[in-house]
Amino acid sequence: MPLLEVRDLKKYFPVRAGLFRRTKAQLRAVDGVSFRIEKGRTLGLVGESGCGKSTLGRAILRLHEPSSGDILLNGRSIIDVPRSGMMGLRRQMQMIFQDPYSSLSPRRTVAQTIREPLDVHGIGTREERRRQVDRLLDIVSMGPQVRDRYPHEFSGGQRQRIGIARALALNPEFIVADEPVSALDVSVQSQVLNLIADLKRDMGIAFLFISHDLAVIQHVSDDVGVMYLGRLVEFASAQDLYRDPQHPYTKALMAAIPVPEPGRKRTRLVVKGEVPSPIDPPAGCPFHTRCEQVKAVCSVKRPLAVDVGASGRPHLVSCHLYGDGGQ
Repeated sequence: MPLLEVRDLKKYFPVRAGLFRRTKAQLRAVDGVSFRIEKGRTLGLVGESGCGKSTLGRAILRLHEPSSGDILLNGRSIIDVPRSGMMGLRRQMQMIFQDPYSSLSPRRTVAQTIREPLDVHGIGTREERRRQVDRLLDIVSMGPQVRDRYPHEFSGGQRQRIGIARALALNPEFIVADEPVSALDVSVQSQVLNLIADLKRDMGIAFLFISHDLAVIQHVSDDVGVMYLGRLVEFASAQDLYRDPQHPYTKALMAAIPVPEPGRKRTRLVVKGEVPSPIDPPAGCPFHTRCEQVKAVCSVKRPLAVDVGASGRPHLVSCHLYGDGGQ
């Protein structure tokens, strides 16, 4: 049984206009996404800015209420759990936010920030909470000597480590890491990525790691999902996806990765045109307006996911080049 299973999840935001703010349209931020994450594994989620990655992560944690679909945590559906009942589930799933500057309160010390989840859930005595804060600071290589300092006294990488310690306070099984290194310098990125890898190995935590950086995704992920306009267009193990991408959009993303070898050239696949609006997405395959391999059926039918894998693990591609099904 997977730790987390997402079934046909959708999240639409109403677009209001006019004097009475009536709903005129729906912005389809997440438009029917399904996947599984097994215990202790990391799913990397990659795609262009605005494709729905962060909204998907927040919808899974129900920070955004999903419009439809289902979310199962350890086999239990959490989609209809009332807000009051989500308190217990928060101990099993947490989030690392993108911006280490705005995600920490400037009025709280490091100890108060990390201890807050323990206070909210009423875990342990005052002394036990203090020891837990010190233990978490050791885990993220900060040390208890910083417990009475404030966020403005730290660098971006150190602030992100504090955010990670806060996410670990309740010993969660699953963490959504929403672009946790995008605001950091390259030298600091590697430190945070290695910390996340250590947490997965030592504590068995499963991650949904969201990023637009394909090199980062390759470094941290066991499986990779490629999103485009609110939908998953390809899903495979990281090894299979980077060795043999199948979807035209994934191939274009891979071709854009710089080659760190002087003199070696890579064939560039330029994706022409603009990303369609999620308020009025195209019919059929969402990528057909920019795809050089487009067929007549692509503008009519939405492609179903086809398993093209040969390594024993699923390699799902939603493209009419690999199947004639549609919906």
